[in-house]
Amino acid sequence: MNQVDYLRISLIDRCNFQCQYCMPEGSDLEYIWRQNLLTDEELLTLMREVFIPVGFTRFRLTGGEPLLRPRVVELVRAIASLPQTQDLSMTTNGFLLAAMAQGLYDAGLRRINISLDSLDPETFDKIIGNRGRSRWQQVWEGILAAHRVGFDPLKLNVVVIPEVNDREVLDLAALTIDRNWHVRFIEFMPIGNNQLFGDKGWVASAELRQQIRDVFGLTESQVRGTGPADVFQIPGAKGTLGFISQMSECFCDRCNRMRLSADGWLRPCLLNETGQIDLKNALRAGVDPAELRERVSQLLAIKSEINFKQRFSGTTKGVYTRTMSQIGG
Repeated sequence: MNQVDYLRISLIDRCNFQCQYCMPEGSDLEYIWRQNLLTDEELLTLMREVFIPVGFTRFRLTGGEPLLRPRVVELVRAIASLPQTQDLSMTTNGFLLAAMAQGLYDAGLRRINISLDSLDPETFDKIIGNRGRSRWQQVWEGILAAHRVGFDPLKLNVVVIPEVNDREVLDLAALTIDRNWHVRFIEFMPIGNNQLFGDKGWVASAELRQQIRDVFGLTESQVRGTGPADVFQIPGAKGTLGFISQMSECFCDRCNRMRLSADGWLRPCLLNETGQIDLKNALRAGVDPAELRERVSQLLAIKSEINFKQRFSGTTKGVYTRTMSQIGG
């Protein structure tokens, strides 16, 4: 496996959307009490005294919706100012981004992923579980603001669900032709949402690539990342198309990441919740940072390769105890 140097940090488990694939409608989610979240200082302490010393240099801020975190711009500035931080990025739904994009950029954030599962406002609202005023336009304005202030790369995440938004694949792919935007098609995973998965299933990346190839042509891109996406490009396009195929293809050998939940649990893998470390309560109990570094180093040493076909080996009872939003996915 690759050297594990990339940490996904969930800042909050709450979200202002309730997307079908992340926070299923009707699910009884128990949010983390604010006093049980890692504080800014606790997170920065863990970064300075545990994560960076054991080799983490690249960080992504996630949620829930990370822009709901109080003082998030100040936290971004603090992380970006750490001399060992080689890369800092964020994944957001974009709803609050238009007013915050410049501040985040000025604080040191340079890369951003924005969820955009549909170009049709009605379909978009269906996916995010919105029953009130449409939110598509405000998300689109957030995307334009991020582009305007200079985020590069600017990535758009698309979870493809059959009979919901799969007919928009070509339109979404076309966003990369005239703009230096990078669209990432993600195979839908049933973590925390087995019912929708059973009803709708998922679309294999190979099928999506063929759809795009038949209309626009498709070549492997010269732009490569260190993440799980297989990157392609429409000939002559300014941007790229990435395919994250956690269902149809295994990319464990390329994995370079771990996940930290908003309440301080270090998780070795999205599909593996065994062997997690409760860093928050250990820190609050006064455990020496040297001991925490040793625990994290041991977890790094045994980080296993678990793809979807072996998913139940990463659970204790055959089901995941947290949804994607609670994991920070």
